[in-house]
Amino acid sequence: MINKIIPVLLLIVASSSLIFSQDEAQKDEIDILRPSKAAFYSAVLPGLGQIYNNKAWKVPIVYAAIGVSAYAYDFNKKKFWSYRDAYKRRKAGFTDDEYQGIIINDDRLLDGQDFHKKYKDLSMVFIVGFYFLNILDANIDAHLLDFNVNEDLSFKPYFENDELFNPNIGLKIKISL
Repeated sequence: MINKIIPVLLLIVASSSLIFSQDEAQKDEIDILRPSKAAFYSAVLPGLGQIYNNKAWKVPIVYAAIGVSAYAYDFNKKKFWSYRDAYKRRKAGFTDDEYQGIIINDDRLLDGQDFHKKYKDLSMVFIVGFYFLNILDANIDAHLLDFNVNEDLSFKPYFENDELFNPNIGLKIKISL
């Protein structure tokens, strides 16, 4: 009996080096910290998370969105202070502001000041919004890199008319993975 068990055990031990439970290369490819790294990099420097995800084409879009918002903020801030200074100088009795002869009523200076204050604040909201959208994009894009999107995925309708076993006509949707 022992003489039969020993060769079987030796055969099992020898063949166990040829058996693999799963592909080790595929297991090492998935980095579960990749989304958090991408989000952190984008938080430190906008666009760096997109570069980390190998989507460098998104960096000009990120900088254009934040840059245009920053330019609008700066423009509206300057115009706000221009209207504010002109209004204060007119109330102090001076007549040498840049809007002299263009804006006669002092209330219109207040309207211009309020207008540019509103859009200055709105521009700041856009700057912060695009900054967080940049972080969110890097995080979501890093999550989606782990999904299988090879060419074997298909979606094909399949019509079946089985008169032998089931005389009904039906429609099946077959998804081949």
